[in-house]
Amino acid sequence: MSTPKGYEGWSKQQLIDKLRELEATNEDEPKVEKTNTKKKTKKFDFSKYHTRFVAIRFAYLGWNYNGLAFQFEDTPLPTVEEQILKALATAKLVKDAEPGCCDFSRCGRTDKGVSAMNQVISLRVRSDFSPEDQQLQSNDDKEIPYIFILNSILPPDIRVTAISLRPPPKFDARFSCEYRHYRYLIAKEGLDLDLLQAAAAKYKGSHDFRNFCKIDGSKQITNYRREIYHSQIIPWDDEFVMLDLKGSAFLWHQVRYMVAVILSIGQGHEQMSLIDNLFDVEKYPSKPNYELANDVPLILYDCVYPEMEWLVPSDFKRSFFKNSREYAKLNGQVLDYQLKAQVNKIMKQTVVKDEDKLVYSSDSGVINVGDGRGRNFKTYVPVLEREFGETFEAVNERHKDKRKRRKLEQVESIE
Repeated sequence: MSTPKGYEGWSKQQLIDKLRELEATNEDEPKVEKTNTKKKTKKFDFSKYHTRFVAIRFAYLGWNYNGLAFQFEDTPLPTVEEQILKALATAKLVKDAEPGCCDFSRCGRTDKGVSAMNQVISLRVRSDFSPEDQQLQSNDDKEIPYIFILNSILPPDIRVTAISLRPPPKFDARFSCEYRHYRYLIAKEGLDLDLLQAAAAKYKGSHDFRNFCKIDGSKQITNYRREIYHSQIIPWDDEFVMLDLKGSAFLWHQVRYMVAVILSIGQGHEQMSLIDNLFDVEKYPSKPNYELANDVPLILYDCVYPEMEWLVPSDFKRSFFKNSREYAKLNGQVLDYQLKAQVNKIMKQTVVKDEDKLVYSSDSGVINVGDGRGRNFKTYVPVLEREFGETFEAVNERHKDKRKRRKLEQVESIE
């Protein structure tokens, strides 16, 4: 069958015949399997790089996190260190997103809800320079931009603020710290600020704080004496003051229990002598069951070290645009919270129109724990008339017995 050279001149039947011919030809040809042409991700070879020991200073808002410290078991919320280690691993600055891989140390752990402004960790990270070249300040600006890389990966409520590329010899974020500086925001409403100031001043000095903390049997602590260098109420704004506290080290929940006690004094529920009595461990060897102050107002404000070299973002050349981008992120977060706070105030004005008419009986009331809600009571029971917990010796012994039983059960299961 003769056909025109161009398809344009073919008839309908001629086109159909040609399609059938091509289909028959394709069926006779062997099928070629498609291969995955996507390149495999090349594993990062850490052996090709040097490492260097650094200290990193950072700030975080604590209410979105399950505390600072990395946890190997699942937690309801991520921890701050989990986020930081994931960012370090994503950037290939450490091998794994866990503290055991990089000589990791932290200054002081904070609990769920607690924030920090100048927390410090020390660790070993990947470097572009040999140990010798790391000592040259002229190479600092050519080194991996640690601050900018981490801040580009981390959520906006965790911000790296400084790095020490050459910490002092034998530096350890925990043991090299000279003292910790805490601040606790306190709403003025309903408090006698003079009583609050006088109560805060009583904490200054060296005291046994066993009755101002939660006993942790797993730590087997036997010495509860801690030194407070500074303790006073300082102004913040029209609505708030702060407890400003500096000390060598702090026990579990120590600051929050200290705040709970001065709030009870500032409200007039307790006498100033309560603090002296709680320090008298001969008379009161264990803690009475009293309220724990709210976590959100507590800030680890600073971790103070001997003189050392810190570099902030503006110390690095050509950092203006990166800094501007990070500051814009932070400003956006600040404004977001400010707007939400204002909307909350508008809601309060709309909903609560007769707050001044709320009257408690002479016996009933609210215990201020720093959260705005407090703890209601029908009849206030003074702290020293409440039930007392176990002594730390009893808690430690019970924990040791439990640990022995667990080991024995493990041995028996193996046998």
